[in-house]
Amino acid sequence: MSRKVLGRGINALLGEENNNLNKEELLEIDLDLIEPNSEQPRTRFTETNLEELAQSIRANGVVQPIVVRRRGLKYQLVAGERRWRASQLAGLQKIPAMVKEVADEKLLELALIENIQRQELNAIEEAKAYKKLIETVGLTQEMLAERVGKNRTVITTFLRLLKLPDDVQKLVEEEKITAGHGRALLMVDNADKQRRVAHSIIEMTLSVRETEKAVKRLARDDSETAVKKQVASKIDANVKAAETKLRRRFSTQVSIIPDGKGTGGKIGLEYYSESDLDRIFQIMMGEG
Repeated sequence: MSRKVLGRGINALLGEENNNLNKEELLEIDLDLIEPNSEQPRTRFTETNLEELAQSIRANGVVQPIVVRRRGLKYQLVAGERRWRASQLAGLQKIPAMVKEVADEKLLELALIENIQRQELNAIEEAKAYKKLIETVGLTQEMLAERVGKNRTVITTFLRLLKLPDDVQKLVEEEKITAGHGRALLMVDNADKQRRVAHSIIEMTLSVRETEKAVKRLARDDSETAVKKQVASKIDANVKAAETKLRRRFSTQVSIIPDGKGTGGKIGLEYYSESDLDRIFQIMMGEG
């Protein structure tokens, strides 16, 4: 079964620009003659990922040319900013580039589609790019969905993430919480509560499902204890699982008693004779 092409794709859109002009060149261009794309939807480039790509470029070169357009005596990136940055890290002087004629109104759309095809945008970057396309190009959500090859409900879901407070959006951008967590937080109708739950997600490593349960409790009793109850239930489940493992390991009754503050507690092991104590001790010392 063939894979569905994402919308019209970047090549189709670039071809659309060049049907009449028929102007494109493949050149080796000095890196310092290339300027970044101000419409680039991707705003975060991690050092680790760039260095990994730079190592690949040192070994194999730039496999896929970047796409640029002429801007006076220089060039502006249309697609491939990560390859351009990594090439600088790799110490290259020049980079292979396809020079295209691209109109201003197509620049954001092309950059967005290229990043989506490469799955390089985080959820907030993608949402902001969709919003900008709707506002600047005048697309409806239905038109946008067709352009990028996604269902309209997917576009709507991304756009809803922009209703979160800016600091919570930043947590999604930095991948401290997921887009799924962000969607769960939208069930809370208060920005301060959204922030509190977001920080609980990070502190207690709550899953999306656990977060959904927490915000549902919050909606019911409208108090901070809702999140605490969800956190407590997670701790209880972890404690029970740990007790079971220790019980099997030591072949005796084990009790774990948290201190109630989430910072410590006690572990109790039962023994029924001196020989039983010696057996448990040997297991602890790695001799059993």
